[in-house]
Amino acid sequence: MIRFLKYKLVYLAISLSILLPGFYSLFRWGVNPSIDFVGGALLELKLKGNSKFEIRNSKLRETIKEKEIEINSVQSSGEDTYLLRMKPIDKEKKEEILKALEQEFGQLEEVRFETVGPTLGKELLQKTLYAASLSVLCILLFIGWSFKDWYFGMAAVLAMLHDFFVLLGSFSLLGHFLGIEVDSLFVTAVLTTMSFSVHDTIVIFDRIREKRKLNPKLSFETQANIALTETMVRSLNNSFTIIFMLLSLILLGGETIRWFIIALLIGTIAGTYSSPFVAAPILAVLQRLKKNKC
Repeated sequence: MIRFLKYKLVYLAISLSILLPGFYSLFRWGVNPSIDFVGGALLELKLKGNSKFEIRNSKLRETIKEKEIEINSVQSSGEDTYLLRMKPIDKEKKEEILKALEQEFGQLEEVRFETVGPTLGKELLQKTLYAASLSVLCILLFIGWSFKDWYFGMAAVLAMLHDFFVLLGSFSLLGHFLGIEVDSLFVTAVLTTMSFSVHDTIVIFDRIREKRKLNPKLSFETQANIALTETMVRSLNNSFTIIFMLLSLILLGGETIRWFIIALLIGTIAGTYSSPFVAAPILAVLQRLKKNKC
């Protein structure tokens, strides 16, 4: 048996070192929302020629501003491919932009064009918050009922929120320093991270419950240490198979899904860490408080 819970303060320090910069970034800069949430138009173009990105970036902005359209950003999304984010425009305005860009750069290819109104963006944000809140409530109720102890549900939810803020804080920092945007795919990554975190936590909690039945005279921390020792290899093997797959997708996948995969990778690593080193210590502390009250 390895005495994992002996180092609760170390786990707390590690979590705080990750969470605090993220919280600071969230309160100071927030996140960088995509047009999915704030509304706007996204035009992806493939240009030909040997101009450097900085030169094309400047010329793209100047050409579009001549059409009296406010452009938010120009990003490279692949070889000779650029993402233009701007205020909402209709198809006629888009055709004007394409003609002007063809005169400036020559032949080009329209890869995609999307437009989202601000009302739809606000509705999507509200539904995202509702979905996350509902999932947290359902998980709390289900685990509390399944284990016949609400402290298990509270510990699982707190560990899940730990992973949520690790992921959100990371993308707040990435948004500020690298201009990475939060879009609907990021929401998918957040919900996936929350489900993965709880799944791994339930496996550990189930083994703790089993040890409590088999060895009721042992202290809770001893029972938890035995459970963590027995499940650690299984948890790591399960997580590493997912991490290796995500790393392969980051290296070989397309540019359009790269940051979605990175979000899943951050969430998977956070979930792998939080189940044994956040959820179990929190549960041990809650059980000690419960015993002291009694």
